[in-house]
Amino acid sequence: VQLQASGGGLVQAGGSLRLSCAASGSSFSIAYMSWYSQAPGKERELVAGISSSGESTYYSDTVKGRFAISRNNAKSTVDLQMNSLQPEDSAVYYCHAEIPYRDYFGDTEYHEVWGQGTQVTVSS
Repeated sequence: VQLQASGGGLVQAGGSLRLSCAASGSSFSIAYMSWYSQAPGKERELVAGISSSGESTYYSDTVKGRFAISRNNAKSTVDLQMNSLQPEDSAVYYCHAEIPYRDYFGDTEYHEVWGQGTQVTVSS
């Protein structure tokens, strides 16, 4: 799987952006997909995640109620709708995939794939 993120940009506080991540390869439908953010001088942190079926989602406390993650397995895309953006949301956002596979012993392992980042800048 290869990931290509898009949709970042400059927006005023209170505005919205929609990030999209397009995946190539045949494993997208079984992958757990996530969006991470990394602000300058800070560690990369998990923003939102979605299960392979789309039935289960996760949001960090800082974005809960403002961001929404969704996926389309037929199109191999995962989106992050970001509303009520604040300057502290400014960061590079990365798309991430965890693809399960069975190792030699039959245990489940995960292959991780990162997309290139897309810059989100929120002005006050």
